[in-house]
Amino acid sequence: MRVAGVILAAALSLVVVPADLPAAQAQSDAPVRLAEKKRKAAPKPVRKKGEPKSQGVPSAYAGMPVAERAAIQFDLNWTNHYSGQATGEFNDRAVAAVKAFQKDRSFRVTGVLTDSEREALAAAAASRRERVGWRMVEDRATGAQVGLPLKLVTHESRVRSGTRWQSAQGQLQIETFRIREPGATLATVFEDQKKEPPNRQIGSSALRNGHFVLTGMQGLKRFLVRAEVRDLEIRGVTVLYDQAIESTTDYVGLAVLSAFAPFPGSGVMALIGPPSRRKIEYGTGIVVTADGHVVTDRQLTEGCNVLQIAGHGDASRLTEQGSIALLRVFGIAALTPAALVHDGVRISELTLVGIADPQAQGGARAVSTATAQLGGEGLDPAPQLGFAGAAAIDSQGRIAGMVSLKSPVLATAEATTVPQATIVPIATLREFLDAQNVKASTGAPGIDAAKASVVRVICVRR
Repeated sequence: MRVAGVILAAALSLVVVPADLPAAQAQSDAPVRLAEKKRKAAPKPVRKKGEPKSQGVPSAYAGMPVAERAAIQFDLNWTNHYSGQATGEFNDRAVAAVKAFQKDRSFRVTGVLTDSEREALAAAAASRRERVGWRMVEDRATGAQVGLPLKLVTHESRVRSGTRWQSAQGQLQIETFRIREPGATLATVFEDQKKEPPNRQIGSSALRNGHFVLTGMQGLKRFLVRAEVRDLEIRGVTVLYDQAIESTTDYVGLAVLSAFAPFPGSGVMALIGPPSRRKIEYGTGIVVTADGHVVTDRQLTEGCNVLQIAGHGDASRLTEQGSIALLRVFGIAALTPAALVHDGVRISELTLVGIADPQAQGGARAVSTATAQLGGEGLDPAPQLGFAGAAAIDSQGRIAGMVSLKSPVLATAEATTVPQATIVPIATLREFLDAQNVKASTGAPGIDAAKASVVRVICVRR
């Protein structure tokens, strides 16, 4: 089983890239600015006289921070070019993955990424992560940090010793476990995992350096298991998926194992670190009740020490689900709720109603509109900063959903990032509000009505 063997090697930090690694399909995950008049020449590798060329290339990465090297490897995981764990150790096998990416994109094959090539790699990987809803979450049942494709695993439930996330039909399952019992050791759990459940057929297994990995078949599904021990406690994660979806799930399974952080300070994400976010970030919210309930893009509200609704005061974040966050601002009576209860909508051609970032409008907070089409890659064109949480209006003037933007990273007035965008459908918004016992409003359709129902959301981070 080639897939299982590759992922086993990855999880054990063997960073194996098979000699017969096939060329990955050309990625068209997201528009990438590659039309530069001149690309920077790749750094010349330092090679001693008589030394094979392949041994000289990794030295070009020696002066690069380990976090950046690991980030490159993790992005190559997502583009299916690198099957090793993202450790920051950039040996010849890691360079071979860079060369495979360069070849697939028709770049000059050097093994060292230019600035524009690094941008292309980051955009392709980010698009795949965005497509599956990738997010690191804390598993309250085990204390581990788990990377999850939340758009694929939409159902969460507690199991005997952890948490299970799975797709609607169970084709993909991710489950954590925690074991702290008298007599339990990593070796005994390793043997138990080989036999439980009974229909497991082991393809590859290895136990070393305080952790183990198992791969194989479980009935008609592939399975991957990784576990680690610390202070007599064993924490692990199992990925289980149908063979029928392996072409689109293999790289997700590898990412789950690579990013899994069973204990504080472990896992790839601890090495790479979260991206820097703006200290003050602006977005849009849709008013859903006259007494202060507002929905907005969840990513906008992450890590906020203070949340405010401009002109109305501080807001509390009540709950979140998927791409939606529910806020509440108290003690006001001047809000106009949006008309969220209506018949079906047309969602191909949309008018977006939001409040652009102050930097884009000279410090003002005027409500504005933008047109976009919704396709397989999301909204095209993506709206400017500030439109996270904006209302999307169809050709009949009805609210079709809420804009969700990929959060910007250190955007400035001189270089403002335009993030990728999609919408949260109106049906999803209503289901979310129903689950929170918040009654959505009826009302008049139209752009003017939508403008009256949007507010600026301000996130302040320390």
